[in-house]
Amino acid sequence: MSTARTLSRLTLLFALLFPLSALASGITGVGISAIKVTDPVSGKLADGYVFYPSTQPVRGTTPLGPYNVAATPNAPAIPGARPMVVISHGNGGSDLGHHDLATYLASHGFVVATFNQLGDYFRDTSKVGTIDVLAGRPIQVKAVITMLLHDPRWKRLIDPNRIGVAGFSAGGYTGLMLAGARPRFSRFIAFCDRYRQDNEVCGKRRQFEAAAARQGKTPTQVFEDMQGQLGRYGATADPRVKAVFAMAPLSLIFGKHGFDHVRTPIFLYYGQHDSVLPPEANARHIAPLIKTLYAIKQVPHADHWVFLSPCSAELARDIRPLCTDPPGVDRAKVHAQVDADALAFFRKTLGVKGL
Repeated sequence: MSTARTLSRLTLLFALLFPLSALASGITGVGISAIKVTDPVSGKLADGYVFYPSTQPVRGTTPLGPYNVAATPNAPAIPGARPMVVISHGNGGSDLGHHDLATYLASHGFVVATFNQLGDYFRDTSKVGTIDVLAGRPIQVKAVITMLLHDPRWKRLIDPNRIGVAGFSAGGYTGLMLAGARPRFSRFIAFCDRYRQDNEVCGKRRQFEAAAARQGKTPTQVFEDMQGQLGRYGATADPRVKAVFAMAPLSLIFGKHGFDHVRTPIFLYYGQHDSVLPPEANARHIAPLIKTLYAIKQVPHADHWVFLSPCSAELARDIRPLCTDPPGVDRAKVHAQVDADALAFFRKTLGVKGL
């Protein structure tokens, strides 16, 4: 056999095996592409992104608004169906608020989808505290999953039997709802009686009580009305979701029977000194109630916002309180651990081998 023919065959063999060798190494390039999805709650289009493993190495970061994202726009994807994780942001968050987790998972072989949850994102929080958000959030995630599984470009890259959700704060609540958790909205009342200084959760309590009085109702009656609308947009659980990674989840509204029907593995993460969603009333409160609890982990000394991606200089100027951590907390180091734990969790629970 001639040297030229041998080299030609070796080149072809390398090309065929490259995706496998990239997976075996555990590190690939990361592509990012913008998506739009119809929000079934509002009927409007929501913006988002898909992150995916690519054959093109990442060189530096791509500026997207105030974020510096370690991904290459529209880079070629490594072919083959792979597990997908959808990330749900918190109240007033954005589709890039957890971009480092997205790029980390994508660099290790996952497809990751992020999107703006309309009515509860940085441009519009007008529906916060309403059934449109409390019942609508998981419905919006379900719509993203459905859209991607039917899209000609993305469906070839996603294994429909290996789908997980990661969520922060209200996004953590969203993940728990997708797993089948059942809330009791009236639990907000007891929480705000106990944590009167929690402005993030209870800051508009007087306005809520006044609005209830104008309807001739008590706050409890208003919450019970909302409870009856929980299925307004359809079932909030999604059997396609096989694992949930919940960071500082809003979970005070789950009582002792809130997880009776959950069969999905759940990983809970929280900050030790979370001033927004106190752990004893949220993550630590629900941990003993979850029969499928995979793990619960604390970030020492950390407040609520530690789970947001480390801030760019622009974000640090614009939203300093959300970018500043207590003394002794290094957000970059925290995220290195959180990202690694999320990867190990999704590999294990989604039955991923060789990624």
